[in-house]
Order: sequence, then structure tokens, then C-alpha cells
Amino acid sequence: MSQEIETRGALFTDTVSQKTKDSPTRNLVIVDKPSVKSLSLKRVLNKVILGDALQVLKKMPEESVDCVFVDPPYFLQLPKKQLKRWNVKTDVEGVDDEWDKFASFDEYDEFIRNLLTGVRRVMKPSATVWVIATYHSIFRIGKIMQDIGYWMLNDVVWLKTNPMPNWLGVRFTNATETLVFAVKDKTAKKYTFKKEWAREFGVGKVGANVWVLPLCNGKERLKGDDGKKLHSTQKPVELLKRVILTSTNEGDVILDPVAGAGTTGYVAQALDRKFVMIEVNARYVEGIKCRFAEALPVTVEGHSSKARKRHAGYSELETIG
Repeated sequence: MSQEIETRGALFTDTVSQKTKDSPTRNLVIVDKPSVKSLSLKRVLNKVILGDALQVLKKMPEESVDCVFVDPPYFLQLPKKQLKRWNVKTDVEGVDDEWDKFASFDEYDEFIRNLLTGVRRVMKPSATVWVIATYHSIFRIGKIMQDIGYWMLNDVVWLKTNPMPNWLGVRFTNATETLVFAVKDKTAKKYTFKKEWAREFGVGKVGANVWVLPLCNGKERLKGDDGKKLHSTQKPVELLKRVILTSTNEGDVILDPVAGAGTTGYVAQALDRKFVMIEVNARYVEGIKCRFAEALPVTVEGHSSKARKRHAGYSELETIG
């Protein structure tokens, strides 16, 4: 971990101890340090680790998690210009964060390879992994996954009902993201897949691998002190609900090594799963803490009778906003 991360972590720890002395989230966050050589599963279970994922993953025990959700930088390579909404003359808040900037495809590929290698080490033999990205990077990520040894099970297309507008009209409107659903290797057996939930969430009678749902918006979208989005690519609760219900059981351990706004752990907790989240940005971690201070509302409304009967122990999360 760099000195910069360690320093910010120390400042964050001081802030937490003052603001959340009596808060139910006061033990949610732990700060990784170079002096810590290993992290037991018991130590990190249901915790957010403030630290560099590439370093933290090396300290976690091998074959210790049941499912992984990875939402890496997309390396969007967006032009350095401000976009305006023509009709209302307001600015478009695109992705211009430092964590999405890389000097080259080689540098990006190396980061993805190191991240997914670390993830694979901590996956149980029967664990599954989900990796999400846009057309900018999903094909590079898929190749790297296969080169490392992952075995692809499916891709799932997320069709957004409220995509970013197509301002210039020189290409198709980009209304999808792709999730790769995979296992550790070709020999993996007895991985979890709930076909009833897959059919419930998918398109048509066969439950095809297309999920139709909106981008994160409204009350669900976390805001910073400046009133703007806390995280530019925060994933919706509904998306993680579908990931978790189709590929995990109650009590399973779900890892998110680049947690961002913390949706993975937030939904996992509401669905009676355990989680481990890693995030390098102290500002995002503070947002996760605020989010966990309020329980996520759940309901079984909206499911077919067959799915409700088969999964009576589960609850469907409400889409907020």
C-alpha cells in the first residue's frame, strides 16, 4: 500500500472514532497497513477494508469466498470536454475519475490481470465470479479471464431503461453493460446456480440472459457534500439483488474487491449473506458507512408464486428511487 493510502487511512480512522463512537457501523471498517501480513476470514467478515485490493487480496486466506462481484474501472477513455444537455443547458456528469485513467491498454490489462489473479486465489473451488463492464473493456477482460484459467458459464446483458442520451447521433445509443458469469476453472463442480431466480429475472418464458432495469438514480444514488454523485458508476440495488439471488445461498461469503459505493455488501447483508468489501478511496468508504446506518427495506412483492414457494426464505429488495 502506498504512503498516500496509509496516510488517508490514518486520517479516516481518526474521523471514524470521533463521529461514530456509538454508531452501529463503528466496527464496519478496518484499515489495511503494510505491517499487517495476513488477514483471517474472521477478521474481515462483514467488514469494509480500506486499502489497495491488489495488496489486501494477497493477505486473505486461499479458497475462502463463495462468490465474487467485480466492478473494475472501465477505462472509458472519454474526451476531455464538457457535455451539455441541449434542451435544459445543464452539464452531463460523466466518468472523469482518476481511478478510470490508465496510460495505455497494457497498463490497464496488467491491472485487470493482477486483480483477477488475486480474486481467483481466494475463490473456493465451487465459487462463482461476476465481472461487469461496458464495450470499452469487457472483451479485453474476457480474454484475460480465459488466459488466467477461468471458465465462462454465461454472459448476462444488462439493458438499461434509462441510459445516457445519445447526444451526437453518430452511433447506436449505448444502453447495455455486460456481466460475465464464470467459475474458477473448467473442473469446477457444484457451484451455486438458482434456475428459478434466473427465469424470474430473465426475459421471456425461458428466462433469457437479459436483465432489464434502470440505472441507479433517485434516492438510491449516494451524494457527496457537494450534492453531486458520490460515485459516478454506482450500481443499482436491483442488479446486485439478481446477482446474489441467482448465484449464492444464505450464509455464503461474497467478496467485492473494488467496492465503490458498497452496493454488494449492502444487498448481501439484507439477503442474509456475509460479505467482504475492499475499497481504496476513503471518501467512498465514508459513504458506505452512512449507507449501512440504515437497513435496506425488503419485500417479497413481485415474485411469481413458483419462485416464492421455492425460495420462501428469501426476500426481494425494493428498487429505491
